[in-house]
Amino acid sequence: MNFLDLKDISERDMELLNPTSPEKIIAVGRVLGLREGARVIDFGCGVGGVLALWAQHFGVAGTGIDLRPLACERARQRLAERGLAGRIQIVCGDAAAYPFEPGAFDVAACIGATFIWEGGFHAALGRMKEAIRPGGRLAVGEAYWHRSHVPPDYSRGETSVHTESELLTMARENGFDLEYVVRASQDDWDHYESENWRGLLRWLDENPAHLERDEVIRHLHHSQNEYTRFAREYFGWAIYILKPRQSL
Repeated sequence: MNFLDLKDISERDMELLNPTSPEKIIAVGRVLGLREGARVIDFGCGVGGVLALWAQHFGVAGTGIDLRPLACERARQRLAERGLAGRIQIVCGDAAAYPFEPGAFDVAACIGATFIWEGGFHAALGRMKEAIRPGGRLAVGEAYWHRSHVPPDYSRGETSVHTESELLTMARENGFDLEYVVRASQDDWDHYESENWRGLLRWLDENPAHLERDEVIRHLHHSQNEYTRFAREYFGWAIYILKPRQSL
């Protein structure tokens, strides 16, 4: 069973696939100045939770792209149930390779999925910048090191994670200023991880004789061990709102 299949299982009951809340996603929308008719593109949109909230509360239109067929199916179903299917298009495919119209969007978002680009956060900003119109914004959800000293046995396996200072430097190198931060709380993290564990355990209850059951158990235990030993103490996560720097 590959990692994406495991995520389909663990995220089965989740609407937001990151350590955040509907209230914080709506707050991000307010800071972005979202309004009726604003166009948004969401790279790695998951099950469409962010787009659904922004369409429902602000009247935005736009496009979400995700690689996982099941996530795309869930996103389309959610949008249809809320009467939002006419506003938001869901594209199933590689979001990093999606041929968007340059400068066509008021906001480009990537909430917890900059890993889809080779080069991670830095490469994501460079590509997303091409999607926004003059005066547009980026909304980027990203993990960061919460502490300056991380056990080497852990940090060596998380080479894509940076300090916030490094993220800020990369933003400036791409021509952005940091406008606002909406940070995950410890409760947000605990809720997110627990929802993943509960999804895995529900699947195990439903599939007592599945040939890949042991692999799911190993994934569950690895996730819990990593979170309780390291991630809960050393990982932070936030949504960064980035504004293109104005020429003087």
